[in-house]
Formats: sequence, C-alpha cells, structure tokens
Amino acid sequence: MKSIIRVISGMVAAVVCSTAMAASYPDRPVTIVVPFPAGGTTDVLARHLGKALSDEWKQPVVIENRGGASGTIGSSTVTRSKPDGYTLLLTATHHVINPTLLKDTISYNTKEAFTNLAMVATVPNVLVVNKNFEPKTVQELIALAKKKPGEINFGSAGIGGANHLSGELFAHMANIKLTHIPYRGAAPSLNDLLAGQIPMMFDSVPGVLGHIKSGGLRALGVTSAERVPQLPDVPTIDEAGVKGFEAIAMFGLYGPKNIPADVVEKINRDVNSALAAPGLQENLSALGATPGKMTQPEFDEYVNKEIDKWAEVIEAADIKLPK
Repeated sequence: MKSIIRVISGMVAAVVCSTAMAASYPDRPVTIVVPFPAGGTTDVLARHLGKALSDEWKQPVVIENRGGASGTIGSSTVTRSKPDGYTLLLTATHHVINPTLLKDTISYNTKEAFTNLAMVATVPNVLVVNKNFEPKTVQELIALAKKKPGEINFGSAGIGGANHLSGELFAHMANIKLTHIPYRGAAPSLNDLLAGQIPMMFDSVPGVLGHIKSGGLRALGVTSAERVPQLPDVPTIDEAGVKGFEAIAMFGLYGPKNIPADVVEKINRDVNSALAAPGLQENLSALGATPGKMTQPEFDEYVNKEIDKWAEVIEAADIKLPK
C-alpha cells in the first residue's frame, strides 16, 4: 500500500513540476539555433520571430548561426541539448529532405530526435516557363512531356534543393519523365531560363515575380495548396490537374525530444500569437512568406508526412548528391 502511495505521490509531483515549469517558462534567455549562415531567408525569419518572442516573453531570444552540411551540423547540436525549451532550432525544408537525401551521413533520426513545435512560415514555388515555350498550361506541358519523354529539361539551383524536388515531385505525380539540369545557384538557372537555354523550372514566387509581370516568364501553376495573393490568376498545380500536388519551402521551429508537454504547448501558442501580429506579418510578406497557423499536433503530423513524401520522391527519382 505504501509503495502505491509513493508511486502516486511521485506522479502528482511530476505533474505539478511540469505545470510550474510551463507557468514560469521562460525565466532566462532562449537560444534559437539557425543551421545556416547569417543573412539567408531562414536567418532573417528567425530574427523576426526572435524579436517578437522576446517582446512576448520579456526575455532575450538569442539567434545562433551554426551552418554546414545542409543544416545537419546545427540541427545535431539541438538534439544533444537539454530538453527544457531553452535551446530551439529554426530550419527550412532541408529538415524533412535530409533524412533520405543524407541517410548515409546524418547522425540522428529526425523523426525520433526532435520535438516538432510550430510551423513558422511557408514560401510557395511557382512553375515558370520561358515566354517562347509552347505549352500554355500545366496540362499542355504534361501532354508534351508524354510525347517526348526525357526531352524536356528543367533547371534548379542544385541537386536536392526545394526547387529541384518540386520538379521531381511534379514529374512523379504527373507520370512523366523530365531531365533535371542542376546549376550552382538560383541566379544562373534563372538567367538560362530567361535566355531560353532551358524551358522551365520551379522557383520561389518572390524570385521570379518581376519576370512574370514583365512577360519574360510565364507562370503555369503555383506549388502551394492555395493560390497566392501575388499571382491571383495563376492556378495551383492541384487545380491544374495534378491532384494532391503541394511542394512548398517550409520553415519550422523544433526542439530536442522530451520537452515537457506544457512547455511545448506554450511555445506553440506563443509562436502562433506572434505570427498573428500585424508587424510580423508585414515582415514575412516582404519575404514572400505566409505565416504558419498550425497547432502542435497538426505540425507534428505534417512534418512526419513531409519526411515520408520526400523519401518517396527521392527514392523514385534515384536522387543522389555528388561525391
């Protein structure tokens, strides 16, 4: 009987401790690790969010850049940190691509090593073609690709990036064969697209919007689940006939596994509150980003589905990084 009482007492104490921790969290500075160099989109997003959370929490939020190895160096440091909510990770779509693309070198199991905390923002890509390319719609492009399997090239900023994998997912779901032409960055691939050296590519909406407006490029479809405000007349690729298609650049907030549930809930709630503020929404809009709107369970499910989705695409296309 005494042993049962001790067990119950221990359980009650643990609940009380967790609740007290969440009530006081954070009572000291919080570090957000960005696994890329300063100045990139992920870093800028982290600094905007960090400022908003610092105002909300009345505690400093420190941004720490730890770049290298496609984001895995900084991410791995977070997996080894204390699970108290004081060391977090803000990273991009690499987080859900790396488990398959870098499966031979990655030092952690992404599904098991992290607590998925909150969706921060998404940035859609858009399928654009050279102004002189024959197809005027997604369906016309698919029809041409089926007549000429493997003869249509699409460019990207490099192997394994979001715009490369958007193209591979499109080919996979449309049941067509395209040939990928990797470049050393987005600018060279865009220059060749404008010059007609390649006929098509997927790129971020902000990166090609000016060329679409000027008529140098033609937009066939956006890769998000909903149309984007900057291109209201351009259908989603799903609307254009490739049902279920979605391929966006996603930026999320994570922590090490085993963060107390009450702290997880508070972080998610406070991040969503910060993202709803007009000031932060304006900052994200300037980057072409849409604020996240997910509860923690929704984000947890989303991340795991994205890992599985990109694993299927990478394996189907037999994508391998150059050695």
